[in-house]
Formats: sequence, C-alpha cells, structure tokens
Amino acid sequence: MGYVLKREGLDGALAAISKDYLLYAPVRKVGEGRFTDVDVVRYDFVTSASELELDAKSDYSFKELLTPLSKTLFYFTEDEVHEAGDLGAPGAPAQAADDRPVIVFLRACDLHAVRRLDQMYLGNGPTDTFYARIRDRVRFALIGCTQSFASCFCVDMGANVAPEGWLFSLETSGDGYLCAVADDSVKAAFAGAAAAEKDVTPAHVTENEVRVRTPQSVPASIYKDPLWDEYTNRCIRCGRCNIVCPTCTCFTMQDVFYTDNGRVGERRRVQASCMIDGYTNVAGGGQYRKTAGERMRFKVLHKVWDFRQRFGYDMCVGCGRCDDVCPEYISFAACVNKLTDACEREEAQDE
Repeated sequence: MGYVLKREGLDGALAAISKDYLLYAPVRKVGEGRFTDVDVVRYDFVTSASELELDAKSDYSFKELLTPLSKTLFYFTEDEVHEAGDLGAPGAPAQAADDRPVIVFLRACDLHAVRRLDQMYLGNGPTDTFYARIRDRVRFALIGCTQSFASCFCVDMGANVAPEGWLFSLETSGDGYLCAVADDSVKAAFAGAAAAEKDVTPAHVTENEVRVRTPQSVPASIYKDPLWDEYTNRCIRCGRCNIVCPTCTCFTMQDVFYTDNGRVGERRRVQASCMIDGYTNVAGGGQYRKTAGERMRFKVLHKVWDFRQRFGYDMCVGCGRCDDVCPEYISFAACVNKLTDACEREEAQDE
C-alpha cells in the first residue's frame, strides 16, 4: 500500500505518528558546516516535514543514537554501584525524559549498517545490554534514494536495496511525497493524511559513478605491501572517517571522578577510533600500530575482508561518507581498489 502526500498531509501524518514515537531524521543545519556559510546535514529530532532533508545525503550517520559519543554506563561510590538509566531519547540528556520509542529515517545503505551494528553488539558473543536497551526502542523509516550521490558505492557493496524491517518509506516527488507503508501500526496516520492512494515501490539506485572491487582473498604478504606507505604520508590521523562511518563500533572506557579521593564517580563508554593516536596503546608505552599506513591497513582490511571472514558479508556499506569528510581527500573506495589490485598481483606471482 502506498500514498501520495502534500506537505500539509505529511505534517499531519508525522504529527499523528509523533503521539507514539519520537522522530529522528537528517536535518539541514544552515551555516553550521566546517567552513563559513557552509551547511551540514546531520541527524536530529524532528516534528514536521519542513525539517526533513530527504534530497541530500547526511554528512554524519545516524549511529550516535544507538552508540552515543559518550554514554554513562554506571555510577559508583565507595560502597555501591548503580547502573545508569536511559531516561529520555536514547543518548539524550536525562532532563529530556521521554519514554516513546524512536523512528529513525535511514537510506538503504544505513539500514544495512544497522545489521552490522547489531552483529557486533548483539551477535558477537555475549549481548551488549547497554546497546540492546537502546536498540529495543528503535524502529526505522526508509528514505528512498532517487539518485546516487557523488561518492557512493553502495551497489558494489550490495547495500543499495533496503532489507526488510522498516515501517514506511518516504521520498520526494515533484512538490509532494511518495510513501509506501509496510507496517499496519502507521497505516492509519498516512491513510488519513494522503492526497491519493498509489502503489509505491521505494526508489533505490542501480548504478554508482564510483566502482569498487573487493578482494576475494588476501595473501599474508599484503600486510607488508608498499601500498600502505602512501597513507603514512597523506593521512593526518584525525579519525573523521571513523566518526562519520555508520559501521564503526569501537569504543574505550573512561572513569570520571567527582571527588579527590577517587572513590565516587561514573564510568563512561566513549567512541574511539583505530585511526586516532592512543587507540592501540598498551601498558609500558607500547603501541601496536604507530603509522597512519598501518592504521589504514587495519581499517580497510577489517571493512572488506576480516569482517567477511567472520560473519560472511562485508562491514562497509558504501555510503561514501569517509570520502566526503576526509580533509586530505583520501578515497576509501580507491584504497579498496588498490588493495584488490595488489592482492591479485600477489596471487598471479604465486601461480
């Protein structure tokens, strides 16, 4: 079942849905980008259609909702430990108490990214209860992709068509919107606000300008291949690629003490990054991956090889945000292609 909606109709539908859900969607923040008078598209809570940015890819992913940049896990005193509650929207400050579940508006690649996050936190040994508590409150709406963006390579990564699990889809069409409803829980909201009924299949891209070939096998010699030296020279180890990536899941722990005696405080889980100094530091001052090239090797192989060896599919979903945000114009897609070329050369020499 699908519907055609005008702006006023979509406002009415979202208002009806908001009685039961919080809405978390990409929003254009005018003038809040990295440079003067440059916009940025990032996720925020919305209440109306005018706030939604459906025609541009978000610069930052949705994942801060599920894996906040900093999250208090528990509070401790000298004698007691109390687990932190999840008041308010996931990741929101406690004073914004709201126990409604959340609908997150995602493109197909980001819906595939949720599968990766679930795999790491829920299907990678013991369940991560802190992640699970938030995840249980989250539902999804699909943003139809009517066009491929410049840096996307989702088709080659198999993430261009959305998996099942979304409640409804939404995409712009002329001066209105097209919506496909997949769950009866939101059907009444759209049926009562629609201008017309119409069979709607969510749009998805079938071709990207950027093409990527992932390696089918990785010989051990690739770990010492000179291709990584380029990134030692170019990469400044800022970690922006990890922060915007919807599938990066690494974190570290920080204890914050309220008093000088160090016996009262809280433990926080804070996002960490394999590209940033300190990530591989160990006791005694050791560091496993010192150069940017070594860190790039770890990141790339994890995204398109190691994860696949363990779970059967690649970690990267081809959203291209890492290429968009890199201040040194390093292309992850190009790096993967160089890796694949190097692997094939090594295999040809061994035959």
